[in-house]
Amino acid sequence: MASAAGWAAWKAIDETLARAVTVFTFAPGFPRIREVVTAARAASRLNDSRLAQVFDVEDDWDRAYIVMEWADGDTLDDLLTAGPLDPASGAGIVAEAAGALAVAHAAGLAHLCLTPQSLRWTQGGGVKIVGLGIGAALTGATADDPALTDTRGLGCLLYAALTGHWPGPEYPGLPAAPLAAGIPCSPRQVRAGVPAALDEITCQAMLLRDRGNGPVLTTPAQLSAALSAAIPPAPPPLLPAAPRGRGDSTRGGHQPPDEDDYWSGEQYETPARRNGRRPARRPPRQGTRTRAGLVGLVVLVVMAGVVAAAFQLRKHPGHTTGPLSPSSKSAAATGALLAPVGASGFDAYNLGDAGDENSKDAGLAIDGKPATKWTSQFYLSPVFGGLKPGSGLMIDMGKPVRLDWLQIQFGPTQGADMRIEIGNSNARDPATVQSMTTLASATDVGGAQRFTVHSSASGRYVLIWFTKLPAMPGSGSKYMAEINNVVLHGTD
Repeated sequence: MASAAGWAAWKAIDETLARAVTVFTFAPGFPRIREVVTAARAASRLNDSRLAQVFDVEDDWDRAYIVMEWADGDTLDDLLTAGPLDPASGAGIVAEAAGALAVAHAAGLAHLCLTPQSLRWTQGGGVKIVGLGIGAALTGATADDPALTDTRGLGCLLYAALTGHWPGPEYPGLPAAPLAAGIPCSPRQVRAGVPAALDEITCQAMLLRDRGNGPVLTTPAQLSAALSAAIPPAPPPLLPAAPRGRGDSTRGGHQPPDEDDYWSGEQYETPARRNGRRPARRPPRQGTRTRAGLVGLVVLVVMAGVVAAAFQLRKHPGHTTGPLSPSSKSAAATGALLAPVGASGFDAYNLGDAGDENSKDAGLAIDGKPATKWTSQFYLSPVFGGLKPGSGLMIDMGKPVRLDWLQIQFGPTQGADMRIEIGNSNARDPATVQSMTTLASATDVGGAQRFTVHSSASGRYVLIWFTKLPAMPGSGSKYMAEINNVVLHGTD
Protein backbone atom coordinates (compact mmCIF):
# COMPACT_ATOMS: atom_id res chain seq x y z
CA MET A 1 0.00 0.00 0.00
CA ALA A 2 1.15 3.54 -0.81
CA SER A 3 -0.69 6.43 0.79
CA ALA A 4 -0.77 10.20 0.88
CA ALA A 5 -2.95 12.84 2.49
CA GLY A 6 -6.52 11.76 1.94
CA TRP A 7 -5.96 8.85 -0.45
CA ALA A 8 -4.27 5.46 -0.60
CA ALA A 9 -3.20 3.07 -3.38
CA TRP A 10 -3.41 -0.66 -2.76
CA LYS A 11 -2.28 -3.72 -4.66
CA ALA A 12 -5.17 -6.19 -4.79
CA ILE A 13 -6.27 -9.31 -6.68
CA ASP A 14 -9.28 -9.31 -8.97
CA GLU A 15 -10.55 -12.77 -8.03
CA THR A 16 -12.93 -12.97 -10.98
CA LEU A 17 -10.17 -12.54 -13.59
CA ALA A 18 -7.27 -13.68 -11.36
CA ARG A 19 -5.14 -10.61 -12.01
CA ALA A 20 -3.37 -8.03 -9.89
CA VAL A 21 -4.88 -4.55 -9.85
CA THR A 22 -4.23 -1.19 -8.22
CA VAL A 23 -7.09 0.18 -6.12
CA PHE A 24 -7.26 3.84 -5.13
CA THR A 25 -9.39 4.67 -2.09
CA PHE A 26 -10.14 8.07 -0.58
CA ALA A 27 -10.74 9.41 2.88
CA PRO A 28 -14.12 11.09 3.57
CA GLY A 29 -13.96 14.71 2.53
CA PHE A 30 -10.97 14.33 0.20
CA PRO A 31 -11.14 17.73 -1.57
CA ARG A 32 -10.27 16.65 -5.13
CA ILE A 33 -12.37 13.51 -5.42
CA ARG A 34 -14.48 14.88 -8.29
CA GLU A 35 -11.38 15.80 -10.29
CA VAL A 36 -9.81 12.38 -9.68
CA VAL A 37 -12.92 10.45 -10.67
CA THR A 38 -13.38 12.62 -13.77
CA ALA A 39 -9.73 12.04 -14.79
CA ALA A 40 -10.07 8.30 -14.25
CA ARG A 41 -13.20 8.12 -16.36
CA ALA A 42 -11.49 10.04 -19.16
CA ALA A 43 -8.43 7.74 -19.01
CA SER A 44 -10.65 4.65 -19.13
CA ARG A 45 -11.65 5.55 -22.70
CA LEU A 46 -8.09 5.02 -23.94
CA ASN A 47 -7.00 1.50 -24.84
CA ASP A 48 -3.36 2.05 -25.81
CA SER A 49 -1.40 -0.82 -24.28
CA ARG A 50 1.40 1.57 -23.26
CA LEU A 51 -0.94 3.39 -20.85
CA ALA A 52 -1.99 1.76 -17.58
CA GLN A 53 -5.65 0.90 -18.05
CA VAL A 54 -8.54 2.01 -15.83
CA PHE A 55 -10.91 -0.91 -15.20
CA ASP A 56 -13.57 0.51 -12.88
CA VAL A 57 -14.61 3.79 -11.26
CA GLU A 58 -17.08 4.22 -8.39
CA ASP A 59 -18.27 7.82 -8.18
CA ASP A 60 -20.21 7.65 -4.93
CA TRP A 61 -18.42 10.50 -3.18
CA ASP A 62 -18.72 8.81 0.23
CA ARG A 63 -17.03 5.61 -0.92
CA ALA A 64 -15.40 6.41 -4.24
CA TYR A 65 -12.67 4.14 -5.57
CA ILE A 66 -10.73 3.50 -8.78
CA VAL A 67 -9.52 0.10 -10.02
CA MET A 68 -6.59 0.16 -12.44
CA GLU A 69 -4.15 -2.17 -14.11
CA TRP A 70 -1.28 -3.20 -11.85
CA ALA A 71 1.72 -2.02 -13.88
CA ASP A 72 4.38 -4.54 -12.97
CA GLY A 73 8.01 -4.23 -14.02
CA ASP A 74 10.96 -1.91 -13.47
CA THR A 75 10.54 1.84 -13.22
CA LEU A 76 13.03 4.07 -15.00
CA ASP A 77 14.44 4.60 -11.52
CA ASP A 78 15.11 0.86 -11.26
CA LEU A 79 16.67 0.66 -14.72
CA LEU A 80 19.11 3.43 -13.86
CA THR A 81 20.38 1.97 -10.59
CA ALA A 82 23.51 0.66 -12.35
CA GLY A 83 24.01 3.71 -14.56
CA PRO A 84 22.61 5.24 -17.74
CA LEU A 85 21.09 3.11 -20.49
CA ASP A 86 22.55 2.46 -23.89
CA PRO A 87 21.60 5.61 -25.90
CA ALA A 88 19.57 3.77 -28.58
CA SER A 89 17.68 1.78 -25.95
CA GLY A 90 17.00 4.76 -23.71
CA ALA A 91 15.84 6.89 -26.62
CA GLY A 92 13.63 4.08 -27.87
CA ILE A 93 11.91 3.74 -24.50
CA VAL A 94 11.18 7.47 -24.34
CA ALA A 95 10.00 7.43 -27.97
CA GLU A 96 7.49 4.76 -26.96
CA ALA A 97 6.35 6.88 -24.01
CA ALA A 98 6.08 9.98 -26.20
CA GLY A 99 4.01 8.06 -28.73
CA ALA A 100 1.63 6.90 -26.03
CA LEU A 101 1.22 10.41 -24.63
CA ALA A 102 0.63 11.75 -28.14
CA VAL A 103 -2.34 9.38 -28.34
CA ALA A 104 -3.55 10.70 -24.98
CA HIS A 105 -3.16 14.35 -26.03
CA ALA A 106 -5.05 13.69 -29.27
CA ALA A 107 -7.90 12.55 -27.00
CA GLY A 108 -7.63 15.67 -24.85
CA LEU A 109 -5.77 14.06 -21.91
CA ALA A 110 -2.41 14.91 -20.35
CA HIS A 111 -0.13 13.52 -17.66
CA LEU A 112 1.47 16.67 -16.17
CA CYS A 113 3.34 14.75 -13.43
CA LEU A 114 6.00 12.73 -15.28
CA THR A 115 8.84 11.37 -13.14
CA PRO A 116 11.05 8.27 -13.47
CA GLN A 117 8.40 6.46 -11.39
CA SER A 118 5.82 7.13 -14.12
CA LEU A 119 7.65 5.09 -16.76
CA ARG A 120 7.93 1.31 -16.46
CA TRP A 121 9.60 -1.41 -18.48
CA THR A 122 7.35 -4.44 -18.20
CA GLN A 123 8.38 -8.07 -17.87
CA GLY A 124 6.96 -8.63 -21.35
CA GLY A 125 9.40 -6.09 -22.79
CA GLY A 126 7.22 -3.03 -23.29
CA VAL A 127 6.73 0.49 -22.01
CA LYS A 128 3.94 1.30 -19.57
CA ILE A 129 3.04 4.82 -18.38
CA VAL A 130 1.17 5.11 -15.09
CA GLY A 131 -0.75 8.01 -13.61
CA LEU A 132 -2.17 9.57 -16.78
CA GLY A 133 -4.35 12.44 -15.58
CA ILE A 134 -4.96 10.82 -12.20
CA GLY A 135 -1.65 11.90 -10.68
CA ALA A 136 -2.31 15.51 -11.61
CA ALA A 137 -5.85 15.31 -10.23
CA LEU A 138 -4.61 13.86 -6.94
CA THR A 139 -2.02 16.62 -6.47
CA GLY A 140 -3.93 19.49 -8.06
CA ALA A 141 -1.30 20.00 -10.79
CA THR A 142 -2.38 22.14 -13.75
CA ALA A 143 -0.69 23.64 -16.82
CA ASP A 144 -1.46 26.45 -19.26
CA ASP A 145 0.06 24.36 -22.06
CA PRO A 146 -0.36 20.64 -21.18
CA ALA A 147 1.39 19.43 -24.35
CA LEU A 148 4.45 21.56 -23.64
CA THR A 149 4.48 20.45 -19.99
CA ASP A 150 4.43 16.77 -20.93
CA THR A 151 7.05 17.29 -23.64
CA ARG A 152 9.38 18.87 -21.10
CA GLY A 153 8.65 15.99 -18.73
CA LEU A 154 9.53 13.48 -21.44
CA GLY A 155 12.70 15.47 -22.17
CA CYS A 156 13.70 15.08 -18.53
CA LEU A 157 13.10 11.33 -18.73
CA LEU A 158 15.25 11.18 -21.88
CA TYR A 159 17.97 13.18 -20.13
CA ALA A 160 17.89 10.74 -17.21
CA ALA A 161 18.01 7.67 -19.49
CA LEU A 162 21.04 9.04 -21.37
CA THR A 163 23.01 10.37 -18.39
CA GLY A 164 21.75 8.76 -15.19
CA HIS A 165 21.10 12.27 -13.76
CA TRP A 166 17.85 14.12 -13.13
CA PRO A 167 17.61 17.62 -14.67
CA GLY A 168 14.42 18.76 -12.94
CA PRO A 169 13.67 19.70 -9.33
CA GLU A 170 15.41 17.61 -6.70
CA TYR A 171 14.53 13.95 -7.13
CA PRO A 172 15.58 11.41 -4.47
CA GLY A 173 16.17 8.50 -6.82
CA LEU A 174 18.85 10.06 -9.05
CA PRO A 175 21.77 12.49 -8.68
CA ALA A 176 21.04 16.01 -9.84
CA ALA A 177 22.24 17.07 -13.27
CA PRO A 178 25.32 19.29 -13.21
CA LEU A 179 24.58 22.94 -13.97
CA ALA A 180 26.31 25.62 -16.00
CA ALA A 181 25.08 29.18 -15.46
CA GLY A 182 22.12 27.71 -13.58
CA ILE A 183 21.01 25.54 -16.53
CA PRO A 184 21.52 21.76 -16.79
CA CYS A 185 24.51 20.78 -18.89
CA SER A 186 23.63 18.98 -22.12
CA PRO A 187 23.71 15.16 -22.07
CA ARG A 188 26.96 15.08 -24.08
CA GLN A 189 28.57 17.33 -21.48
CA VAL A 190 27.57 14.90 -18.75
CA ARG A 191 28.13 11.53 -20.40
CA ALA A 192 30.63 10.65 -23.11
CA GLY A 193 29.26 8.74 -26.06
CA VAL A 194 25.79 10.29 -26.24
CA PRO A 195 25.05 10.76 -29.97
CA ALA A 196 24.86 14.37 -31.10
CA ALA A 197 21.36 13.87 -32.53
CA LEU A 198 19.98 12.61 -29.21
CA ASP A 199 21.77 15.40 -27.35
CA GLU A 200 20.11 17.95 -29.64
CA ILE A 201 16.65 16.40 -29.29
CA THR A 202 16.94 16.37 -25.49
CA CYS A 203 17.82 20.04 -25.43
CA GLN A 204 14.97 20.86 -27.81
CA ALA A 205 12.46 19.03 -25.62
CA MET A 206 13.72 20.58 -22.38
CA LEU A 207 13.86 24.10 -23.89
CA LEU A 208 17.56 24.40 -23.13
CA ARG A 209 17.90 27.08 -25.80
CA ASP A 210 21.58 27.83 -25.28
CA ARG A 211 22.42 24.11 -25.28
CA GLY A 212 20.86 23.25 -28.66
CA ASN A 213 20.46 24.83 -32.07
CA GLY A 214 17.30 23.28 -33.49
CA PRO A 215 13.69 24.37 -33.08
CA VAL A 216 12.04 23.59 -29.76
CA LEU A 217 9.79 20.55 -29.50
CA THR A 218 6.44 21.44 -28.03
CA THR A 219 4.32 18.27 -28.27
CA PRO A 220 4.88 14.59 -27.43
CA ALA A 221 4.13 13.75 -31.08
CA GLN A 222 6.96 15.99 -32.28
CA LEU A 223 9.34 14.43 -29.77
CA SER A 224 8.35 10.89 -30.75
CA ALA A 225 8.86 11.71 -34.43
CA ALA A 226 12.27 13.29 -33.79
CA LEU A 227 13.47 10.32 -31.74
CA SER A 228 12.16 7.82 -34.28
CA ALA A 229 14.16 9.52 -37.03
CA ALA A 230 17.30 9.57 -34.90
CA ILE A 231 17.33 5.88 -33.89
CA PRO A 232 18.63 3.33 -36.43
CA PRO A 233 15.79 1.42 -38.11
CA ALA A 234 15.04 -2.25 -37.59
CA PRO A 235 15.73 -4.59 -40.55
CA PRO A 236 12.68 -5.21 -42.74
CA PRO A 237 10.82 -8.53 -42.46
CA LEU A 238 12.22 -11.33 -44.58
CA LEU A 239 9.08 -13.33 -45.25
CA PRO A 240 6.94 -12.55 -48.29
CA ALA A 241 3.18 -12.48 -48.12
CA ALA A 242 1.79 -15.92 -47.37
CA PRO A 243 0.19 -17.41 -50.49
CA ARG A 244 -3.45 -18.38 -50.43
CA GLY A 245 -3.56 -22.10 -49.79
CA ARG A 246 -4.80 -24.23 -52.68
CA GLY A 247 -8.23 -25.60 -52.00
CA ASP A 248 -8.29 -23.98 -48.56
CA SER A 249 -10.76 -21.12 -48.48
CA THR A 250 -10.00 -20.39 -44.83
CA ARG A 251 -6.46 -19.27 -45.51
CA GLY A 252 -5.92 -15.55 -45.85
CA GLY A 253 -3.11 -13.54 -47.31
CA HIS A 254 -0.35 -11.73 -45.49
CA GLN A 255 -1.49 -9.37 -42.75
CA PRO A 256 0.84 -6.45 -42.03
CA PRO A 257 2.44 -6.71 -38.60
CA ASP A 258 1.07 -4.38 -35.97
CA GLU A 259 3.75 -3.69 -33.42
CA ASP A 260 1.09 -2.62 -30.90
CA ASP A 261 0.78 -6.38 -30.45
CA TYR A 262 4.49 -6.73 -29.81
CA TRP A 263 4.43 -4.30 -26.94
CA SER A 264 1.24 -5.12 -25.22
CA GLY A 265 2.66 -6.91 -22.20
CA GLU A 266 0.95 -9.32 -19.86
CA GLN A 267 1.44 -8.88 -16.13
CA TYR A 268 4.33 -10.82 -14.66
CA GLU A 269 5.94 -11.12 -11.27
CA THR A 270 8.05 -8.27 -9.92
CA PRO A 271 11.85 -8.47 -10.33
CA ALA A 272 14.04 -10.87 -8.41
CA ARG A 273 15.75 -8.24 -6.32
CA ARG A 274 12.37 -7.32 -4.86
CA ASN A 275 10.67 -10.67 -4.22
CA GLY A 276 13.01 -13.46 -5.24
CA ARG A 277 11.44 -14.19 -8.61
CA ARG A 278 12.75 -13.99 -12.13
CA PRO A 279 13.95 -10.44 -12.97
CA ALA A 280 12.47 -8.37 -15.74
CA ARG A 281 14.35 -8.02 -18.99
CA ARG A 282 16.26 -4.79 -19.10
CA PRO A 283 17.55 -2.62 -21.89
CA PRO A 284 21.37 -2.70 -22.34
CA ARG A 285 23.33 -0.04 -20.54
CA GLN A 286 25.89 2.49 -21.74
CA GLY A 287 28.96 0.77 -23.14
CA THR A 288 27.30 -2.48 -24.20
CA ARG A 289 27.19 -3.45 -27.86
CA THR A 290 23.95 -2.35 -29.47
CA ARG A 291 22.35 -5.45 -30.89
CA ALA A 292 20.00 -5.31 -33.82
CA GLY A 293 17.13 -6.13 -31.48
CA LEU A 294 17.47 -2.81 -29.70
CA VAL A 295 16.26 -0.90 -32.69
CA GLY A 296 12.94 -2.68 -32.42
CA LEU A 297 12.08 0.11 -29.99
CA VAL A 298 11.75 2.47 -32.94
CA VAL A 299 8.35 4.06 -33.34
CA LEU A 300 7.43 5.25 -36.83
CA VAL A 301 5.09 8.18 -36.27
CA VAL A 302 2.31 8.69 -38.78
CA MET A 303 1.14 12.28 -38.97
CA ALA A 304 -2.46 12.81 -40.06
CA GLY A 305 -3.16 16.49 -40.64
CA VAL A 306 -1.31 19.53 -39.45
CA VAL A 307 -3.02 20.02 -36.10
CA ALA A 308 -1.45 18.36 -33.05
CA ALA A 309 -4.78 16.91 -32.01
CA ALA A 310 -4.87 14.99 -35.30
CA PHE A 311 -1.73 12.99 -34.61
CA GLN A 312 -2.57 9.30 -34.75
CA LEU A 313 0.32 7.18 -33.51
CA ARG A 314 0.68 3.47 -33.99
CA LYS A 315 3.88 1.49 -34.08
CA HIS A 316 4.53 -0.02 -37.52
CA PRO A 317 7.71 -1.54 -38.92
CA GLY A 318 9.16 0.54 -41.69
CA HIS A 319 12.05 2.72 -42.71
CA THR A 320 13.43 5.73 -40.90
CA THR A 321 16.39 7.92 -41.65
CA GLY A 322 19.65 8.31 -39.79
CA PRO A 323 22.96 6.46 -40.02
CA LEU A 324 23.77 3.41 -37.97
CA SER A 325 26.33 3.98 -35.28
CA PRO A 326 29.51 1.89 -35.60
CA SER A 327 28.42 -0.32 -32.69
CA SER A 328 25.01 -0.89 -34.28
CA LYS A 329 26.54 -1.84 -37.63
CA SER A 330 28.87 -4.30 -35.97
CA ALA A 331 26.19 -5.90 -33.82
CA ALA A 332 23.72 -6.18 -36.69
CA ALA A 333 26.18 -8.36 -38.57
CA THR A 334 26.77 -10.86 -35.77
CA GLY A 335 23.51 -12.82 -35.99
CA ALA A 336 22.32 -15.26 -38.64
CA LEU A 337 19.26 -17.27 -39.55
CA LEU A 338 19.03 -20.30 -37.28
CA ALA A 339 17.87 -23.76 -38.31
CA PRO A 340 15.73 -25.69 -35.79
CA VAL A 341 16.29 -29.44 -35.58
CA GLY A 342 12.76 -30.34 -34.53
CA ALA A 343 9.45 -29.24 -33.07
CA SER A 344 6.60 -30.73 -31.07
CA GLY A 345 3.25 -29.72 -29.68
CA PHE A 346 3.58 -28.90 -26.00
CA ASP A 347 0.83 -29.52 -23.46
CA ALA A 348 2.32 -29.28 -19.98
CA TYR A 349 -0.95 -29.82 -18.14
CA ASN A 350 -3.02 -32.62 -19.70
CA LEU A 351 -0.31 -35.21 -19.26
CA GLY A 352 -2.57 -38.11 -20.16
CA ASP A 353 -3.27 -36.72 -23.64
CA ALA A 354 -1.33 -38.83 -26.12
CA GLY A 355 -1.97 -36.28 -28.88
CA ASP A 356 0.07 -33.64 -27.06
CA GLU A 357 -1.26 -30.77 -29.21
CA ASN A 358 -0.80 -32.42 -32.61
CA SER A 359 2.93 -33.07 -32.31
CA LYS A 360 2.79 -35.08 -35.52
CA ASP A 361 2.28 -31.84 -37.49
CA ALA A 362 4.67 -29.64 -35.50
CA GLY A 363 7.45 -29.94 -38.08
CA LEU A 364 5.26 -28.14 -40.62
CA ALA A 365 5.77 -24.90 -38.65
CA ILE A 366 9.54 -24.95 -39.23
CA ASP A 367 9.76 -26.36 -42.76
CA GLY A 368 10.09 -22.93 -44.39
CA LYS A 369 6.82 -23.39 -46.28
CA PRO A 370 4.08 -20.93 -45.30
CA ALA A 371 1.55 -23.09 -47.18
CA THR A 372 1.89 -25.84 -44.55
CA LYS A 373 0.89 -25.44 -40.92
CA TRP A 374 0.73 -26.79 -37.40
CA THR A 375 -2.46 -26.38 -35.41
CA SER A 376 -3.23 -27.14 -31.82
CA GLN A 377 -6.15 -29.34 -30.90
CA PHE A 378 -9.43 -27.44 -30.89
CA TYR A 379 -11.30 -26.32 -27.77
CA LEU A 380 -14.77 -25.03 -27.02
CA SER A 381 -13.65 -21.68 -25.63
CA PRO A 382 -10.70 -19.31 -26.20
CA VAL A 383 -9.24 -20.31 -22.81
CA PHE A 384 -8.90 -24.00 -23.61
CA GLY A 385 -12.38 -24.88 -22.40
CA GLY A 386 -11.23 -24.18 -18.84
CA LEU A 387 -9.01 -27.28 -18.94
CA LYS A 388 -5.62 -25.58 -18.56
CA PRO A 389 -3.92 -22.18 -18.64
CA GLY A 390 -2.12 -22.66 -21.95
CA SER A 391 -0.35 -24.84 -24.50
CA GLY A 392 1.96 -24.29 -27.40
CA LEU A 393 4.65 -25.25 -29.88
CA MET A 394 8.09 -26.29 -28.61
CA ILE A 395 10.98 -25.72 -31.04
CA ASP A 396 14.25 -27.63 -30.54
CA MET A 397 17.27 -25.64 -31.74
CA GLY A 398 19.64 -28.53 -31.09
CA LYS A 399 21.94 -26.42 -28.92
CA PRO A 400 21.69 -23.25 -26.83
CA VAL A 401 21.04 -20.11 -28.88
CA ARG A 402 20.39 -16.45 -28.23
CA LEU A 403 17.72 -14.82 -30.38
CA ASP A 404 17.69 -11.38 -32.01
CA TRP A 405 14.24 -11.68 -33.55
CA LEU A 406 11.56 -14.10 -34.69
CA GLN A 407 9.00 -13.86 -37.44
CA ILE A 408 5.91 -16.01 -37.00
CA GLN A 409 3.20 -16.59 -39.58
CA PHE A 410 0.07 -17.22 -37.54
CA GLY A 411 -3.24 -18.25 -39.02
CA PRO A 412 -5.46 -15.62 -40.66
CA THR A 413 -7.79 -15.25 -37.67
CA GLN A 414 -6.73 -12.71 -35.05
CA GLY A 415 -7.45 -13.16 -31.37
CA ALA A 416 -4.55 -15.17 -29.94
CA ASP A 417 -2.69 -14.10 -26.81
CA MET A 418 0.77 -15.59 -26.61
CA ARG A 419 4.30 -15.21 -25.42
CA ILE A 420 7.71 -16.49 -26.52
CA GLU A 421 9.83 -18.33 -23.96
CA ILE A 422 13.34 -19.78 -24.03
CA GLY A 423 14.91 -22.42 -21.79
CA ASN A 424 16.87 -25.65 -21.62
CA SER A 425 14.19 -28.24 -20.94
CA ASN A 426 11.33 -29.63 -23.00
CA ALA A 427 10.02 -31.90 -20.25
CA ARG A 428 6.24 -32.11 -20.39
CA ASP A 429 5.60 -30.53 -17.03
CA PRO A 430 4.24 -27.18 -15.75
CA ALA A 431 7.63 -26.56 -14.12
CA THR A 432 9.16 -26.35 -17.59
CA VAL A 433 7.06 -23.32 -18.48
CA GLN A 434 7.84 -21.72 -15.11
CA SER A 435 11.58 -22.21 -15.61
CA MET A 436 11.74 -20.47 -18.97
CA THR A 437 12.54 -16.81 -19.66
CA THR A 438 10.01 -14.66 -21.49
CA LEU A 439 11.44 -13.02 -24.61
CA ALA A 440 8.31 -11.27 -25.94
CA SER A 441 4.54 -11.32 -25.64
CA ALA A 442 1.55 -10.09 -27.62
CA THR A 443 -2.23 -10.05 -27.58
CA ASP A 444 -4.83 -10.40 -30.32
CA VAL A 445 -2.29 -11.64 -32.87
CA GLY A 446 -2.93 -13.07 -36.31
CA GLY A 447 -1.17 -13.12 -39.68
CA ALA A 448 2.55 -12.35 -39.98
CA GLN A 449 4.10 -10.94 -36.83
CA ARG A 450 7.71 -9.96 -36.12
CA PHE A 451 9.07 -9.99 -32.57
CA THR A 452 12.30 -8.22 -31.66
CA VAL A 453 14.13 -9.73 -28.68
CA HIS A 454 15.85 -7.51 -26.12
CA SER A 455 16.87 -10.25 -23.70
CA SER A 456 20.30 -11.85 -23.56
CA ALA A 457 18.81 -15.10 -22.26
CA SER A 458 19.80 -18.23 -24.16
CA GLY A 459 18.52 -21.78 -24.33
CA ARG A 460 18.07 -24.82 -26.50
CA TYR A 461 14.27 -24.74 -26.61
CA VAL A 462 12.03 -21.93 -27.86
CA LEU A 463 8.40 -22.18 -26.75
CA ILE A 464 5.57 -20.33 -28.49
CA TRP A 465 3.06 -20.43 -25.64
CA PHE A 466 -0.60 -19.57 -26.19
CA THR A 467 -2.72 -18.36 -23.28
CA LYS A 468 -5.75 -17.50 -25.40
CA LEU A 469 -6.86 -19.08 -28.68
CA PRO A 470 -8.34 -17.47 -31.80
CA ALA A 471 -11.50 -18.75 -33.38
CA MET A 472 -11.01 -21.75 -35.64
CA PRO A 473 -11.48 -20.57 -39.26
CA GLY A 474 -14.94 -21.44 -40.50
CA SER A 475 -16.23 -22.32 -37.05
CA GLY A 476 -18.03 -20.05 -34.66
CA SER A 477 -17.79 -22.38 -31.67
CA LYS A 478 -14.29 -23.88 -31.79
CA TYR A 479 -10.91 -22.33 -31.03
CA MET A 480 -7.36 -23.39 -31.87
CA ALA A 481 -3.85 -22.05 -32.41
CA GLU A 482 -2.30 -22.08 -35.87
CA ILE A 483 1.29 -21.48 -36.99
CA ASN A 484 2.33 -21.72 -40.65
CA ASN A 485 5.97 -20.80 -40.36
CA VAL A 486 8.60 -19.63 -37.87
CA VAL A 487 11.83 -17.87 -38.82
CA LEU A 488 14.46 -17.37 -36.10
CA HIS A 489 17.53 -15.11 -36.19
CA GLY A 490 20.28 -14.96 -33.59
CA THR A 491 23.56 -16.50 -32.49
CA ASP A 492 24.61 -19.89 -31.14
